[in-house]
Amino acid sequence: MKILIYGTGGVGGYFGGRLAQAGQDVSFIARNEHLKAIKENGLTVKSVNGDFLVKDVKATDKLSEIETPDLVILGLKSWQITDAASKLKSIISENTMVLPLQNGADNMEKLQGILPKQNVLAGFCKIYSKKEAPGVINHFQFDPELIFGELDNEKSERVLKLKQVFNNSGFKAIVPGDIFREVWRKFAFIATVSGLGGLTRVSIGKMWQDDYLQDILKKTGLEIQAIAQAKGINFDDEDVEQLFQFIGKQGLTATASTQRDIMAGRPSELENFNGYIVKQGKKLGIETPVNEFIYRALLPMEKEARN
Repeated sequence: MKILIYGTGGVGGYFGGRLAQAGQDVSFIARNEHLKAIKENGLTVKSVNGDFLVKDVKATDKLSEIETPDLVILGLKSWQITDAASKLKSIISENTMVLPLQNGADNMEKLQGILPKQNVLAGFCKIYSKKEAPGVINHFQFDPELIFGELDNEKSERVLKLKQVFNNSGFKAIVPGDIFREVWRKFAFIATVSGLGGLTRVSIGKMWQDDYLQDILKKTGLEIQAIAQAKGINFDDEDVEQLFQFIGKQGLTATASTQRDIMAGRPSELENFNGYIVKQGKKLGIETPVNEFIYRALLPMEKEARN
């Protein structure tokens, strides 16, 4: 299978590395020093499940050098999806599958606004990983999972084939009964912990240990549930309880990637997380005061990072 990894950071680098290690025909889009290091030394993946090196990597920063892929895995940030989709139009065919792994609740809608609907899959991943250095990816916690499906939840032939390819590549792949419910379950977690983490600048575990901050986390999650339900997503009280249990199980060193971006002064997914909830709340007539405070408090830093 010809696979294009569009964005070779912590997510794209890890999953692309595993797929290449398993013998798939993988190409990587990378930039600058990261690209140079990959071309010269291969892609190094440090992992709690075992380190490995992918040699002779096909990596470039030019889409014009890529053959039409069977699958594109988007390893970018949510705010980069629209631009990526516009560029991908030049190389994909009607049979190419485009799989977004970004955190966020509306990535599929963004893609469908630019690409034909039949090209788009819904998906996300569960992984703690980062680009540690040029040419080096560090997967530092938990067993990775890739969750995906058709937009109508059909167990199609292409989805089942992809599941087999993924499962044979050293990570767990899941095709759930309701992909949009699962997307919102992941989104609720990452949006709940990221913004407050960016403000407090401490780990998820430390926030949860503090009664006051735990209460803020819970209020953030409940506002997200209200928006999800108003949009027709089956995100019920059991999902919220599981959300809080999962947050409580995070380690004392665990941080979300968006929190790390905020703390480092890099452009983040703030608009796609707390900002998205605030905007949907205004659209749907639902109050979201906790998400709005977090969003407004971080927005000046976000604007400065983007400038």
